[in-house]
Amino acid sequence: MSLAIVFSRAQVGVDAPLVRVEVHISGGLPRMSIVGLPETAVKESKDRVRSSIMNCRFEYPRGRVTVNLAPADLPKEGGRFDLPIAVGILAATGQVPRPALQRLEFLGELALDGHVRGVVGPLPAAVQCTRAGRTLVAPTVDAPVAALAQGSRVLGAPGLPEVAAHLHGTQALPRASARAAAPAQDDGVDLAEVRGQWQARRALEIAAAGAHHLLMVGPPGTGKTMLARRLPGILPPMTDGEALDSASVRSVSTAGFDPREWRVRPFRAPHHTASGVALVGGGSHPRPGEISLAHHGVLFLDELPEFDRRVLEVLREPMESGHIVISRAARQAEFPARFQLVAAMNPCPCGHAGDPLGQCRCTPDQAQRYRARISGPLMDRIDLTVQVPRILGREAQRPGESSAAVRDRVARARERQQARAGCANGRLSAGALARLAPLDRDAAALLEEATQRLALSERARQRTWRVALTIADLDGAHPDGSPRIAAAHLAEALAYRGLPDT
Repeated sequence: MSLAIVFSRAQVGVDAPLVRVEVHISGGLPRMSIVGLPETAVKESKDRVRSSIMNCRFEYPRGRVTVNLAPADLPKEGGRFDLPIAVGILAATGQVPRPALQRLEFLGELALDGHVRGVVGPLPAAVQCTRAGRTLVAPTVDAPVAALAQGSRVLGAPGLPEVAAHLHGTQALPRASARAAAPAQDDGVDLAEVRGQWQARRALEIAAAGAHHLLMVGPPGTGKTMLARRLPGILPPMTDGEALDSASVRSVSTAGFDPREWRVRPFRAPHHTASGVALVGGGSHPRPGEISLAHHGVLFLDELPEFDRRVLEVLREPMESGHIVISRAARQAEFPARFQLVAAMNPCPCGHAGDPLGQCRCTPDQAQRYRARISGPLMDRIDLTVQVPRILGREAQRPGESSAAVRDRVARARERQQARAGCANGRLSAGALARLAPLDRDAAALLEEATQRLALSERARQRTWRVALTIADLDGAHPDGSPRIAAAHLAEALAYRGLPDT
């Protein structure tokens, strides 16, 4: 009788809880059983592990092999436990030494010839492994991603024989280094390419400076998508924490994470036929949706009224909370969703309402029904709404500022916000807003009058206040860190409130 314990990690949302792989070899008829709430892919690992051990010229035990994946109440999925199970069998049969196992954690799916294949979510596993003070042995293909975790020690494992040689001390596995790209702000898409559209450019800059949600309304071909795609280029560089959070979410998605995208803010643009599950995440084994894949980046919804209304309504809660909880009968997973929403829409079904070069064929009722596809509660959560009209004459030839110039102003505004409250203005709580950014007398009177005349909800009132604070930050009106929002700042913020008339 012999027992070996190997450490591994499961994957639940963006968390990676510890799993103890306990392997017991006993007498009896040859048989291998896996317990501890394994799902189908985990149950099938016994065939992959047996063939891998035998094809690598190791001895497979002839007795009864019992594998327990503890804790027993945590569902286990995928092929990530193949390598730790194989190492546990080799340790229990004395083919590799056991003392080194206490300092290591293992992840990897085994091919029948002993090669180690990649798994889902290596980065969250590396983060948790580092916090536990152990070294992660991961597939060679996943090692560069796992090594992005700060302070981590990750060893790349090409195959089971190399892992055994490392445990014997005869040939060490290579330590992985993070092959992260340099922070890329300029990807060839520059705001200077946008001709005219000064009001839309101003709204885009305010949205970037305060992490506000933005809706652009205008006829087809006026540059709404062009403007939206240039928003990531004027956002400030990602911090180490933001980069790690964003990479962790994408690491557990089906597409995985490319180290070359390290510190590059995500830009997600799902088609308007996307389902609610595609947008917020889900499935029998919950995976992140578009709102989570856009974490610390931009979620662009083009042709906003063409999305199913029920799909759009699922955005309301994560726009406020910054996370999404996906509940299923057997499990629950939470994913971060601190995204910045940028949406675009036409003013009417034909798209030409208010267009000097287009003849609108829509009746007022048709235009109203089209705009009513966006619910009031969702519009209440959008901080800035701006018209993007067709630009004619000389205005269409005038180039604007480059992304680099705008990004410098945005970065300075964000620095003021971080020094004042530790977060962007769009994420300030109501209490912190009143305490840190008081209105002067004229601005307070203007806000009260606008609240009455425009019938603003308390949420809309607070969001207008936050936008006014961002405008003041961009103007540099309070370099001492004690802002006083003027009536002019609030008036501009009110001008971006609600859908413009057609």
